[in-house]
Amino acid sequence: MDEGRVADIVGTNEEAEPERLSVTRSTVDGVTVVAVTGEVDHHTSGVLRDALAPEEQVPGGRTVADLSGVPFMDSSGINVLIAGRQAHGPAGWLRLAGVQRPVLRTLEIVGLTPLIACYPSVRDALEG
Repeated sequence: MDEGRVADIVGTNEEAEPERLSVTRSTVDGVTVVAVTGEVDHHTSGVLRDALAPEEQVPGGRTVADLSGVPFMDSSGINVLIAGRQAHGPAGWLRLAGVQRPVLRTLEIVGLTPLIACYPSVRDALEG
């Protein structure tokens, strides 16, 4: 049975619940890209929270969360996105890419889209 994992470029892994969530961190042109696959809910949101936190508490951290593989997100995921945005401070940013329509609708309903920019692709978010 495969396990969901958070892996960054230095090889640190954290386990999520089996087959529920996969989160991978990489760096593109100095920007952290967090690719997420699976459902984000109460059981899996901690792994996403850790992945979205800037590696260093330095002003100006920049992260793109690729949510193209996330078909469902509950309020736990919304709270993680809010905390992730706050962790980047005023000089940094958190951007979302490839948000599927059901998740985007939830973000719109709770009023998160004016606070966290959403882009159609990771490339667009990096260039945004």
